[in-house]
Amino acid sequence: MQLSPERLSPEARARLTSPENDLALSAGSAWEIALQYSLGKLRLPMEPAEYVPSRLAATRTVSLAIDHRHALRVGQLPRHHRDPVDRILIAQAQVEALPILTADPQFAAYNVEVLRA
Repeated sequence: MQLSPERLSPEARARLTSPENDLALSAGSAWEIALQYSLGKLRLPMEPAEYVPSRLAATRTVSLAIDHRHALRVGQLPRHHRDPVDRILIAQAQVEALPILTADPQFAAYNVEVLRA
């Protein structure tokens, strides 16, 4: 949302900016950001090691670590999706009972609340 908020659906923007909602960013998302940046597929105004923490602080977003419960849930997921980062995000959303913001239509095949980006 930080670089291209206009790409988000009105519902997603409203939920992300509402002070009533707590925000969390998975370590898996930070991993994906760092990976895409290093491959030249993601442009950021600064290195991810600086950018991600600065955005977490500015948006009062908490960091969601990947723990054993999340990792083990991945093995219980149906094989609708093969991307390992996406699978850990889905597992975290299930274990923590959190909605997940994504544009990926495959997430809807899982038992998780999907907020369409």
